[in-house]
Amino acid sequence: MVLVSVVGLGKAGLPLAAVIADSGLKVVGVDVDEKRCEMINRGVNPIPEEMGLDELIKKHGGKNLIATSRYTDAKHCNLFIVIVPLFIDAAHNPDFSIMESTFRSIGKVLKRGDVVVLETTVPPLTTENLVRNWLEEESGLKLGEFYLAYSPERIMTGYSISRLREFPKIIGGVDKESGEIAYKLYKKFIPNLHLVPDARTAEFIKIIEGCYRDVNVALANELFKIAEEISVDFYEARNYANHEYCHIHLPSTGVGGHCIPVYPWFLIKEMECRGKYGNARLLRTAREINDEMVYYWAEKIVLECMKIEKPLADIKICVTGLTFREGVKELYHSRGLALVKYLSEKGLNAGAYDEMLSDEELKELGVLPMKPDEADIVFDSFELNVGLTD
Repeated sequence: MVLVSVVGLGKAGLPLAAVIADSGLKVVGVDVDEKRCEMINRGVNPIPEEMGLDELIKKHGGKNLIATSRYTDAKHCNLFIVIVPLFIDAAHNPDFSIMESTFRSIGKVLKRGDVVVLETTVPPLTTENLVRNWLEEESGLKLGEFYLAYSPERIMTGYSISRLREFPKIIGGVDKESGEIAYKLYKKFIPNLHLVPDARTAEFIKIIEGCYRDVNVALANELFKIAEEISVDFYEARNYANHEYCHIHLPSTGVGGHCIPVYPWFLIKEMECRGKYGNARLLRTAREINDEMVYYWAEKIVLECMKIEKPLADIKICVTGLTFREGVKELYHSRGLALVKYLSEKGLNAGAYDEMLSDEELKELGVLPMKPDEADIVFDSFELNVGLTD
């Protein structure tokens, strides 16, 4: 009998745990947040914005899905799936402290024949080197006595349930046997699953998806700026340029979220460690272009201010849309937030409005709440509009 433990019941882990429970398997979810665990066990969904999750938590919470903060409660499980955060520091280096603590805790309850699968997006070689070492050191077992694989999460917040049930997912083992065993287990709850040669390949696949998006957004941003300079309507040009063999992305204030602004750094830093700086030149340039869009839009906003017959410091500027995607209350690496803070730091009277954030929440972020109809200039982050109010 397969008993599954999902470690990390956040926005990626909890939908996965719920889908596994809905497939008929018993799941022990482990999370450091005891309040979240209590809610799940009462059948209450702590992530209400996730479509379809309410129903699954109400159906399985406290039954097929038991949440706990204790790893010892999962000691009878034989499949451990890990989805915990991996942050990067100011120098863009990954901080493995949370992940190391997690795997060392799993190692203490790991048994012969158990399978461990990492789903967090990580730099290549993480699973076969770091994770393997942590597990072996704590468990006293060697690879082959337990099995280790990598299967990156490929969800989209708000649509995680449908993504898990329909979207292609990959898995690869640290060795061939681990991959084959993990694949057979995952097929019990992931319909559209593909086995790739190894964990390193699976790690790389997830990262390069993010790199593709980042580089193409950077291209769109650069083309947008060029179009402005030569008085061309970028959007009309894009409409005719896009066809079967060309897809120009939309320009933006940059790239926000936990994924795309982070993943390219995994490869950039790996190449730096190897002294192969030229191998990641495009990735680094794309990162710089996208992050610098904040300054580009700040300059355009100031130019709009110059058209108003008021002292510059008295002109009210409202930046709308701080969350990095409509309908998703997330602010990690928010370029809208970076823009309004930059304008404020320069002495401008800048505030923000986002329908998903209360005035109190904006104040906690160090941002002045401002309604668009109260402002002289409104910058719409989603539509990339700098407009004067009537």
